[in-house]
Amino acid sequence: MCICVNCHYVDRCTTYHAVEGQHQQPHLTEFPSFEAVEPTINVNIRQQGGDIEMEWDVVGCESFQEELGKWAKLRPGELVPT
Repeated sequence: MCICVNCHYVDRCTTYHAVEGQHQQPHLTEFPSFEAVEPTINVNIRQQGGDIEMEWDVVGCESFQEELGKWAKLRPGELVPT
């Protein structure tokens, strides 16, 4: 699971913005202003039938500052990405 959903900077982070783009999800912001320090991204690739799926998750980041439920606060009522 992407640690970004519980990060204080999720709504203005350039790394999370890129992950949203990879998942073809709406952005929390169109113009992120925060540059994460040393993010670590896992990319899981799997084949489902004839399709190839890629799952991008930030699993580490020197800038991570925990704020539990931050993503959910920004998108109330929506399912939190996993």
